Amino acid sequence: MSTRKYAIVGGTSYLIIFFAAVFANFFVIERILASPLEMVQENGMTVRFGIMAFLLTVVFDVVVAWALYELYKNHVLTFPSTLFRMMHAALMGIAIFSLPLVFQKNTEAEILYQVDIFNNIWPIGLFFFGVHLILLGIIIGKPKIIGFLLIAAGLMYMVDTSARFLMPDYQEHADVFLLLVAIPSVIGELSFAIWLLIRGGKTA
Repeated sequence: MSTRKYAIVGGTSYLIIFFAAVFANFFVIERILASPLEMVQENGMTVRFGIMAFLLTVVFDVVVAWALYELYKNHVLTFPSTLFRMMHAALMGIAIFSLPLVFQKNTEAEILYQVDIFNNIWPIGLFFFGVHLILLGIIIGKPKIIGFLLIAAGLMYMVDTSARFLMPDYQEHADVFLLLVAIPSVIGELSFAIWLLIRGGKTA
């Protein structure tokens, strides 16, 4: 398969991950946190679709890892970068295991406990994902602005995860950390996905 096709596969998969993650996080997880019993008992199908959306992010994370490896396999940092992304996908898959159990719970506390398990495992994966993004930003070389944004996003993922476990009052500053992660990651990763679709893999 040509490098151009690998770029298209990677860019398309990246966009699928983005939209699936937005739906699962903001239309499912956040709504469970706001109204646990109502969401699980009255909007169970939405929750199930959210879980499936998370599963899709894992599947396409592996696809992106493969496509990027093939696209940049001549760079010395590509192999470790791929491994760090795969570590993120594996931990995400483990975290998802806690979510279907919400349907077996009958109290808000029990439901929130399952979501809390998910929210404590996933950030560990994001720490390794941050390392992947830093390496990827170095690997791609050009466009330099996208590389810079990927590196910045990677650093912020690592800072956020570290803060979760090191700061007793993390929740009081969670919104600030969310912005610090979201701005470079959304702009950088979306720009990279679009660049892959438009320019990636072209020799001229």
